[in-house]
Amino acid sequence: MSDGDVTVLVGTTKGAFLVSGGSDRSGWTVSGPFCGGWSINHVIGDPETGTLWAGGGGDWSGAGVWRSEDGGKSWELSKLTKGTMDEWAANDPDFAAMIGWTDTPPPFGEDFSQIWSLHYAHGTLYAGTKPARFLASTDGGKTWEHLEGLANHPSADSWNPGAAGLVLHTIVSDPADAKKLWIGISAAGVFATEDGGETWERRNRLSNAEACGHHDHPAGPRDGETGHCVHNMMRAPGDGDLLYQQNHHGVWRSADGGRSWDDITEGLPSTFGFPIRVHPSDPETLWTMPLNGDMEGRFPPDAAAAVWRSRDGGQNWQAMREGLPQEACFFTVLRQAMGGDRREPAGVYFGTNSGSVFASTDEGDSWQEIARHMPTILAVEVLDRG
Repeated sequence: MSDGDVTVLVGTTKGAFLVSGGSDRSGWTVSGPFCGGWSINHVIGDPETGTLWAGGGGDWSGAGVWRSEDGGKSWELSKLTKGTMDEWAANDPDFAAMIGWTDTPPPFGEDFSQIWSLHYAHGTLYAGTKPARFLASTDGGKTWEHLEGLANHPSADSWNPGAAGLVLHTIVSDPADAKKLWIGISAAGVFATEDGGETWERRNRLSNAEACGHHDHPAGPRDGETGHCVHNMMRAPGDGDLLYQQNHHGVWRSADGGRSWDDITEGLPSTFGFPIRVHPSDPETLWTMPLNGDMEGRFPPDAAAAVWRSRDGGQNWQAMREGLPQEACFFTVLRQAMGGDRREPAGVYFGTNSGSVFASTDEGDSWQEIARHMPTILAVEVLDRG
């Protein structure tokens, strides 16, 4: 991995992988698995230095963040909580010796079981956990602190877990203001801070409650708010606070930093999906991947894959199918499994729970499978060093 390269960063249930396409986004090669075979929920990179971070873990290993400063050749773990293996090792010297275990208490004890999301901005590395906690590191992921402002929010006692648990899965920053952050928690909704995480405001209000109406589905909009089960969220490029989110019940747009939300689902085949992606330079272009519904199997409608693109901020949608399977397609694309590069035209990439990575280097007009037979893919991001 060198300057000018595009590398797809893939988190899976059996470690992190790098899918490299060089500077011309072709001839893709796969390397991995990395991170000791841990379940990796998110992998990100710093395009300036090339540093990589992978977050994950589970009940067996505990939670942690892996770091590589040499393009993935070697990785170092910052272990943050303990798991079942630590209990075993503490009581079995032979097992401890076999796995190279040391009796060093992790900094957060048993506070959480996994790292679910990572985000790097303004020199700070952020992490979201399961259950929902918000962490920060100012030394590149070596040491961490718990930003307690979110945990102290008055609504915290009422947060309900989604199907995957109470997870802080999305972290969004303002490139011009280090103190402005947004996060997504399933199923507690969107929260925002403008003071670096000391205080947080819950931002789920509908811009027009009467027009959006009331839905009987537990995750649907009601009582003047969007459904609290936000699946993924991105900030659009530009000076404003334009946000898009894929919710459990629809796709939504906010022009005021999440203070109010408009439903832009009309034209899509389903209200249900996981990821959303916004163009790196055009705030009106975005992509999402609807599934047939939360109770119908969570695969593409009619078992025919399509990424849906809008060029006008969600007013109109177009199905992009060229190169994607159109028969007997039953895969799922999870909430963090769609990424993008910063090239012209922009590249879009997604991974499936059946182990394939698909890429488009023409903004969704056509697709190619660039990796297959990988473990279940949990997350896709892109390190673009161009």
